[in-house]
Amino acid sequence: MSYSPPQGSSVTHTRLRDPSHTADISGMCAACTSDCPGPCQIGLSALRGPEAILPYQADRNQFASEKRYPLDWSHFSVNGRVFGVRGAANDHRSASYPSVDLTSSFGLSSPVPVSAPFILPAMAKLAWKEYFAGAALFGVPVVIGEDVIAKDGGLVLDGTTVDSAPLVADMVDSFRRYDRGRGDIVLQANEDDELHGLLEYAIAKLGVRSVELKFGQAAKGIQGMGPLPSIEEARRFKALGYLVFPDPDDPEVQDACGRGHGPRFERVGKLPLWTPEGVVQRVAELKSLGAQRVCLKTGPFDPRDLKTILDIASESGADLVTLDGAGGGTGSSPVTMMNEWGIPTVTLEAVTLRLLAKIKAAGKPLPPVALAGGFALEDSVFKALAIGAPHVGTIALGRAAMAAAMVGKQLGAAIQDGALPKEYSRFGSTADEVFADLSALKAQYGSRADFPVGAVGVYSYLRRVAVGVRMLMALNRVFSLAELGPDCVVPITDAAARETGLPTYLDRADRL
Repeated sequence: MSYSPPQGSSVTHTRLRDPSHTADISGMCAACTSDCPGPCQIGLSALRGPEAILPYQADRNQFASEKRYPLDWSHFSVNGRVFGVRGAANDHRSASYPSVDLTSSFGLSSPVPVSAPFILPAMAKLAWKEYFAGAALFGVPVVIGEDVIAKDGGLVLDGTTVDSAPLVADMVDSFRRYDRGRGDIVLQANEDDELHGLLEYAIAKLGVRSVELKFGQAAKGIQGMGPLPSIEEARRFKALGYLVFPDPDDPEVQDACGRGHGPRFERVGKLPLWTPEGVVQRVAELKSLGAQRVCLKTGPFDPRDLKTILDIASESGADLVTLDGAGGGTGSSPVTMMNEWGIPTVTLEAVTLRLLAKIKAAGKPLPPVALAGGFALEDSVFKALAIGAPHVGTIALGRAAMAAAMVGKQLGAAIQDGALPKEYSRFGSTADEVFADLSALKAQYGSRADFPVGAVGVYSYLRRVAVGVRMLMALNRVFSLAELGPDCVVPITDAAARETGLPTYLDRADRL
């Protein structure tokens, strides 16, 4: 049995000619015929070469791994209790799921309250306006993704340093217009952003108070990449300080382009060449410039590197470290890397807890940790929070929250056009009827209720997850995050028990 997907996928807009008969070891059709036009990934590669490595229409889609990992959150069951109440008074009103306290905070030295232990991780495409506004409506932090300035048609540079970035400003404003004092808008920077002075600009001119440094580029760990349509664009990006291959200023390349036989140009992001000392210094520098919260973001690298990053966070007083597990969403990962690289999220949490225990044993402060990587609904969120408590205190909901933003945006437009899909018409025909939370939000915001309907989609989705987590906590007679712990989750497979060290139901029975 292969855990990896076959050589046909909607991610690459390819398919197998005979998907019912595949060779697991290669993912190819078992019989590769001489008359097949090659709709699979190998056939696409025969036409497009390295271009076939990347997902299909990355500017319009969001992607996730199709690999079937041998361990995921389904290997755990939510526990349940009858006796005892934790975190609330022993009365029916206090000990009821609507009373479960999910409020938390974001930041160490300058904390801001949050409505639930969620963060919306880095995005900078698709329905970004709805994504950022929805986070503000609900009251959780949200991150503007890397490399925005490369997409900013109004970008103004002083040499290679950002002087004005109106697209970043619009993204920041999308959150701030509906901010009610919970959460914050966080600006992420990769190596190219850092070399262009993006964070200095945002702190000084946009008043950004939360920033994030990213270990890795684009697809969590690999370099960002993207085709450039012409030699003129290639030269423009090279002049801005980006890596461009091949070199558009090479006389041979220019001559080939002049004859109409020029190569395909590619802009490639710079891999960060951090040192631990340099990151600690950079965190301090950003705080001296006015950043109140400095976060770190990393993918599922080797545990040696994860330990170094957590040590850096501990020493520097970083306000949050987000660890992104294999299998989660991404906007631009090479497809095979997305499927085959990194530590799956369940294992990543287990590894993180062991690394944090080593830091604690050394007498060092523990950094706040968020976990990302394929979370969608309350069951996986609850399990990760319980297993990670109290050290993993935040869950990142990226791909699912963006899906809610896009659905809300599309259905809002459909309502305006009188073209609401039949499956939703049972709720009504107006936005107030179809979006259950819209009227209440309008009442809360009053004259500020000009938010996009897609943002209501994000708000309602997050509210559903929060209510679901509250129900599962109440099922365990736990009514505050401070009382949540690993005893609220039980492994139901040997692999889950071995990875986490948690007792199974039989183990619990034997201990009575």
